[in-house]
Amino acid sequence: MPGLYLLGLLVALTGMTVLDARFRLFFWRAPWRAGAVMAVGVAFFLIWDAAGVGLGIFFIGQQRLLTGVLLAPDVPLEEVFFLLLLGYTTMNLIGFIRPRVARALDRAGDR
Repeated sequence: MPGLYLLGLLVALTGMTVLDARFRLFFWRAPWRAGAVMAVGVAFFLIWDAAGVGLGIFFIGQQRLLTGVLLAPDVPLEEVFFLLLLGYTTMNLIGFIRPRVARALDRAGDR
């Protein structure tokens, strides 16, 4: 079914957004900084993808679940959404773990 992968990515991004909003992890903590981090991360990995495609390392495999929209040769539309999900998941995880580690270190320092 064409577009199913994109739909899955959008559902996952929605989940990341809900977690972020609920716990103020990334965009809900500092929207401008989060936007800059996300833009730089996605741009970096798109350049990485272009280099990989150019070197013949990356290519599109089976396309049954993709929309068929290509942003560049062997770079499907879904890649941008995957990179957004990758960045959002990573930053939400860091936003969740960092305060807990800081509290644990503070408690350990108080002893």
